[in-house]
Amino acid sequence: MTETNSILIKDTTILSDSIIKGSVLVVDNKIEEISTNLVDKDADIVINGQNKITMPGLINTHSHVAMTLLRGVGDDQDLQTWLNEYIWPREAKLNEELVYAGSKLAMAEMIKTGTTMFNDMYFYMEETAKAVEESGMRALLGYGMIDLFDEEKRKSELNETKKFIDKCHNTADGRVQVAVAPHAPYTCSEEILKESKKLADTHNLKLHIHVSETKQEVTDLQKERNETPFEYLNNIGLLDENTIVAHGVWTTPEEMKILKEKDVSISHNPSSNMKLASGIAPVNDYIKNGINVGIGTDGVSSNNNLDMFSEMKLTALLQKVNTLDPKVLPAKETFDMATKNGAKALGVNSGEIKEGKLADIILVNTNVPHMTPVRNPLSNIIYSALGTDVDTVICDGKILMENKELKTINEKKVISDAINAAAEL
Repeated sequence: MTETNSILIKDTTILSDSIIKGSVLVVDNKIEEISTNLVDKDADIVINGQNKITMPGLINTHSHVAMTLLRGVGDDQDLQTWLNEYIWPREAKLNEELVYAGSKLAMAEMIKTGTTMFNDMYFYMEETAKAVEESGMRALLGYGMIDLFDEEKRKSELNETKKFIDKCHNTADGRVQVAVAPHAPYTCSEEILKESKKLADTHNLKLHIHVSETKQEVTDLQKERNETPFEYLNNIGLLDENTIVAHGVWTTPEEMKILKEKDVSISHNPSSNMKLASGIAPVNDYIKNGINVGIGTDGVSSNNNLDMFSEMKLTALLQKVNTLDPKVLPAKETFDMATKNGAKALGVNSGEIKEGKLADIILVNTNVPHMTPVRNPLSNIIYSALGTDVDTVICDGKILMENKELKTINEKKVISDAINAAAEL
């Protein structure tokens, strides 16, 4: 990792709430100044920003990063078949070494495609936290609790989360935060959900959960409790501004009112929802109702990559074709979902190129055929750019990748370790 106190990105196209030509000065881990005349400013490191778009690092609001080891497992299946027959049997064989190897591989992929922060729910999360610390990224991490309505299992799952909070919350210079992460209403008892909320409130933590991913899930809960998923969670007191919900594909207009009133954030996962044929989330309706929506990749075996640029493009195109309205979800709204909306959901002071914000910044190369010409930088980022166009990545004021070369991760070793780990699974 490049140790430095100041970085000057000069002569660049800055993309945030507006588009300006200028320079960005980073001091320590914050953006100190944005100006059209910073060219001669002294800085420890000077980055030439010509032919590059400088923008906030992308924020992946829902992932299971160690699932990189399961890339290509269980393709072309519905969610329950995929989970029961392909994923859970393999996950039963996971251990610390495998999760660490899968996490490191994911971080190499995320940094190379411009993600600076992610929100993760999985197992052996201390290993993922260790990988985050080494990589220089930022993350909100939760141990995925599944009690399957069993009391003993409930106690052990809650204990795992408590241990994880004690050991890892607010570590890695604040880059690692812990969330409470009950898996979903159909795998978690009412008791563990209520206990999860208590635990989150006690420690002032975010709560991360899958909700309303498939039509079947909604139908089953309505039969069982005569409530929709969000009605149920609201009635047991789970929903508030600290709740991050993955998916929300089958949300009703009545539920929208609850989400708005409780200030819940949604993580939209277009690739995963398409691949598992779960449906198309009503993102445009969420936004019209003033509900905060970020974008997530989900795990790699239902995606099958962690490239947030492809998720942005799919987010916009899916809403247009679903509503048969090309004006729906314009580029700026989609861009905000992957940056400042994600920052709001995860409770971090980033997601914008603004003075005083955390220095989580990426530079995207425009000097390639598919990015030429740059009539509108925002349009290029949403509709033309690929994750491989990312040239430089800065997180917390440290350079994690420069000229496409990873600085904090040994890419060859990580790939080799992951190949061996995947073979073991």
